[in-house]
Amino acid sequence: MTPTEQVRVARAYLSRVAEPPAAPVVAFVAEVGPVEAAARIRRGEVPEAVAKRTAARRTVDRAAADLAAAAGCGARLVVPEDEEWPHWTFLPLDRCPDEELAAPLALWARGPGRLDELTGSAVAIVGSRNATGYGSHVSGELAAGAADRGFTVVSGAALGIDGAAHRGALAVDGPTIAVLACGIDRAYPAAHDTLLGRIAATALVVSEYPPGSVPARHRFLVRNRLIAGLAAGTVVVEAGLRSGAARTAGDTAALGRPVMAVPGRVTDGAAAGCHQLIRRGAVLVTRTEEVLEVVGRIGLDLASPEEAPPAGPVDGLDRGAALVHDALPSRGARDTRWIAMEAALTTEEVRRALVDLERRGLAELCDEGWRRVVSRA
Repeated sequence: MTPTEQVRVARAYLSRVAEPPAAPVVAFVAEVGPVEAAARIRRGEVPEAVAKRTAARRTVDRAAADLAAAAGCGARLVVPEDEEWPHWTFLPLDRCPDEELAAPLALWARGPGRLDELTGSAVAIVGSRNATGYGSHVSGELAAGAADRGFTVVSGAALGIDGAAHRGALAVDGPTIAVLACGIDRAYPAAHDTLLGRIAATALVVSEYPPGSVPARHRFLVRNRLIAGLAAGTVVVEAGLRSGAARTAGDTAALGRPVMAVPGRVTDGAAAGCHQLIRRGAVLVTRTEEVLEVVGRIGLDLASPEEAPPAGPVDGLDRGAALVHDALPSRGARDTRWIAMEAALTTEEVRRALVDLERRGLAELCDEGWRRVVSRA
């Protein structure tokens, strides 16, 4: 067995023995190396903090079987010793003093994407499982816009907002990462079996839980730190006051990364969590360009035809022409003296303005005087 294979087997063992987040185990591995750490844990010759996290499972050595099961479903174990490990992206997790935000010991991954490349420019989009039509639409639009600009969309593959985000990215053939709270060989929720298959065919499905691991409530909360850790910022689209999405937002803030939230109706309980986040300092976003302003690369071109409203017929008028245009009646007609009084301009200024307005098709002279041309568009 080569040193690299030894490391992978050791981390596969640790992945099952230490329930995430396992900060004492991560620190122990950093101190003595994964192979030596695994050997000492098997023997029970470890510091007390490590023993508390590993005693219940240290005799369960299924590393070879787990690696084989992963290979059987087209997955692999990515470890910090691999070139594709996203060291820069995970730096806040590595340095965070909060043990609940400890970095993963390894990640099981299914799909052709490389973790380091996909997380180079990534944004997380999360929200309620009980999404409204509005929330699903916004989530999909934001995801499609970000993916179309080359950003990876990270989410948790849950029903509702998460699923809409993944589908939005896939709709434009963009990259997306689904982070699971169960084994890489399981489709959870079952309704997203096809969706997860599509993600695995083009990008990545990842989990820190070994094959066969079942989803559990605490694992969803633990998983959320990885969603936050894999992205440059998190967008929350619909969330209750107490929700997994709000937890992801909290983890994102704790890692020093920006939190964004999409507003909804003030009477809608599905938007209450977003509104609370905004009140507490989250950036209010409504469009892809606003999201990418927060997490975008330096030099990213955010120009969009949606940046400014379309030009109107009176755009570009000088002050005098604008005053005269406002003074012109849309019904009936008036002479220049009346218009001058209404616009507070001299008669000469009014005449010059009327020539310009007539040329633009905004004013016309009739038998009774001057009147405004009303667009029929």
